[in-house]
Amino acid sequence: QEQLAESGGGLVQAGASLRLSCAVSGRTVSNTPMAWFRQAPGKEREFVAAIPWGGGSPYYANSVKGRFTISKNNENYTMLLQMSGLKPEDTAIYFCAKAGLYPIRDYTLPRTYPYWGQGTQVTVSS
Repeated sequence: QEQLAESGGGLVQAGASLRLSCAVSGRTVSNTPMAWFRQAPGKEREFVAAIPWGGGSPYYANSVKGRFTISKNNENYTMLLQMSGLKPEDTAIYFCAKAGLYPIRDYTLPRTYPYWGQGTQVTVSS
């Protein structure tokens, strides 16, 4: 069993930057892909970005491409989401997610990931 914990959310003005962190812990931590999702009030959880743990190019939702950057630290099992040029429509609870040991068919689907953090609130004011 792996546990995920997000941090770094907050209230910022439009145009500002924010960095989210996701720390992975557990008795055994596997090198599997991880992702960020977000969920705004009244909306479904949506894909933001994903990164293969062992290498390979990251994936981004079109809505954040060019503004958000996903990265990881293999040594301390931490995933980051650097967000810049934030917009009010980026306001949501942001969740980190981790896949299991199986081939990934679709990085953008929540059901791909069995492990989830509790979420961190990001609010962008206009």
